[in-house]
Amino acid sequence: MLETATLLIFPLCMSIAAISDLMTMRIPNRVSLALAASFLVLAPISGLSAAEIGMHLAGAGAVFFACFTLFALNIMGGGDAKLLAAAALWFGFDSSLIEFLVYVAFIGGAVTVLVIMLRSQAATIVALGLPLPHSLTVAKKIPYGIAIAIGGMLAFPSSAVLLAAAA
Repeated sequence: MLETATLLIFPLCMSIAAISDLMTMRIPNRVSLALAASFLVLAPISGLSAAEIGMHLAGAGAVFFACFTLFALNIMGGGDAKLLAAAALWFGFDSSLIEFLVYVAFIGGAVTVLVIMLRSQAATIVALGLPLPHSLTVAKKIPYGIAIAIGGMLAFPSSAVLLAAAA
């Protein structure tokens, strides 16, 4: 049961966040809250020590501080900042957090280039009758939740919670 919950909650929350960000340019607060709350429930049950959980909280805190700064400077959206911090909670303050952030950075660059290309060809895409989310053509923002979700999924196998639950 523990393995199933661990294997389902993180990917499900990340998928909901990515789809929501793509379609509406918003990431519901309940997704980030569900990620954080489920980590706080699953981590001790999985066997992580109080010190390990503390390191996860420290990593998430550092990411939240950086993201809050970017949000205050109007560089990053609030939903993206909350999602990134909540996802960072699952990776701790070690190499798996670095792995996650590197994945997010590279995939974020690719998503940004793809969105800019789609926006430049939006009229052609629509004229061909291909589906294109209205939010991609109207909004000036980049749906970075997609990159956070994909980066999270790629780094998830190295998450301490998943490794502890599988052991």
